[in-house]
Amino acid sequence: MSLYQNLLLITSVSVFLSVASACSDGQCRLLDECSSDGDCEAGLYCFSCPQGFSGPRCVRSTITDQFKLLNNSLPFNKYAFLTTHNAYAIDGYPLHTPVPRVTITNQEDSITDQLNNGARALMLDTYDFDGDVWMCHSFGGKCHDYTAFGPAIDYLKEIEAFLSANPEEIVTLILEDYVGPNGLTKIFTDSGLMKYWFPVSSMPKNGEDWPLVSDMVANNQRLLVFTSIQSKEASEGIPYQWNYMVENQYGDGGMEAGSCPNRGESSALDDNSKSLVLVNYFHSLSSKSETCKDNSGDLINMLHTCYAAAGNRWANFVAVDYYKRSEGGGSFQAVDTLNGKLLCGCDDIHACVPGSTSGACTPKDQIPGRGNSWSREYFIKILCSRLFQ
Repeated sequence: MSLYQNLLLITSVSVFLSVASACSDGQCRLLDECSSDGDCEAGLYCFSCPQGFSGPRCVRSTITDQFKLLNNSLPFNKYAFLTTHNAYAIDGYPLHTPVPRVTITNQEDSITDQLNNGARALMLDTYDFDGDVWMCHSFGGKCHDYTAFGPAIDYLKEIEAFLSANPEEIVTLILEDYVGPNGLTKIFTDSGLMKYWFPVSSMPKNGEDWPLVSDMVANNQRLLVFTSIQSKEASEGIPYQWNYMVENQYGDGGMEAGSCPNRGESSALDDNSKSLVLVNYFHSLSSKSETCKDNSGDLINMLHTCYAAAGNRWANFVAVDYYKRSEGGGSFQAVDTLNGKLLCGCDDIHACVPGSTSGACTPKDQIPGRGNSWSREYFIKILCSRLFQ
């Protein structure tokens, strides 16, 4: 290769790298450097994760809608859903008591934003407090002024508004329940959510498949609610969570690499009489600074560990803190991985052949319209290999 050709290739590489690093105005791609959210492509936002990279970069902020990408014609338990742990415990949530709040938060977005960004299951702690039902991050089964967030109905009305505006979406609520008899029934009725209620009589009791998502949508049975109080299934028709779902240990006990023990209330993860699997992956005490690392490769590794522990079953729900914080793909990529595994045996839902559940996969760099950083890195690699021949 002549000196001129070498110089031309060097110039080409320099120009390419310069263009790639100087993106702005909605042109920056995954892991490109950025200065504001407006620099990043749709579905990304500008974020700093010192544990993963230097300076702010574009990382994912929304889920892939598996129903729109592929189909909704399979049973509910054949899909995976992003789950926000303590979805109500939001930074900066307005005070509803006369004293400052002194408790831990686990999310940064409103319920509406969580749902709009793709969360489809919300973990909520419900308490009797101040003559009503409240969301509260407390202890000992009792809510206090300084651990209270707000009346539960305020949150439920946000969920009702989302379901009303999105008639093909399904939302699951997983309640840590400290409410007396009929309290939940009243607030679900008052919030207008009962019209979406999925009846306990239609839930599989012995590990069978759930109804088709398309049928759930057609019947407008698009709200699944689970309680931690066993008696409420018979008395109020609110399903007892562990009759239908297995769950790994929450908190630090569920974050030990290579180990996926079941939560105490749950039967063994490989109990096939329960057709839903939930994987928790968050610290006992939430940490924003650690979460961007937790929600990335470590999370996906745990999903593989729990797959084996659950008798070779992939999780349907993956619960995290600060769901948008990551080193790049984060919890959104974790759910893409689960849906890829569930729907076609691939490592990413985007690699599934549209409309197929046969296990056929398409290499990621051949998928039209992906426009991610892998293609740029591949191009740079080709130029450099030619340069140094």
